[in-house]
Amino acid sequence: MSNWVSILPFFAIVVAVGLSGAIFRPGPWYDTLDKPSWTPPPWAFGPAWTALYIMIAIAGWMVWQQEGFSFAFAMWSLNIVLNAAWSWLMFGRQRIDLALADALGMLATIVAFIAATWESIPAAALLFVPYLLWVTFATALTYSIWQRNRGWQSA
Repeated sequence: MSNWVSILPFFAIVVAVGLSGAIFRPGPWYDTLDKPSWTPPPWAFGPAWTALYIMIAIAGWMVWQQEGFSFAFAMWSLNIVLNAAWSWLMFGRQRIDLALADALGMLATIVAFIAATWESIPAAALLFVPYLLWVTFATALTYSIWQRNRGWQSA
């Protein structure tokens, strides 16, 4: 039982990161941007991120339980920071270019996390595979939006 209680801080961290997405929402600026036809509908992001955040929290907890502060946990932690920064950069600062750079950093830390846990904690690595797929898609979407709106400048 006490082992399951130890997961609570990881869920708290991930909920805090999720709240950054709630604070910095798309809004009218994002609505005016030229977006590709394959942009998901706004309602899809909440359920997708909720499921991903649960998997991210569990994977981080698994690594912490088995390895403590390790390279994999450092990658998890850095990824959490980058994840929180994306919404602020994209919607808060309205800097598509910086959000794209952040997304590339997220991809690098996700791949590093998967590689670091693949043999030692395969379940943690597998929990990050859907996250890798989603962030790859989100990075491509961010790139497309950046390309389509390159003439736009932040105020």
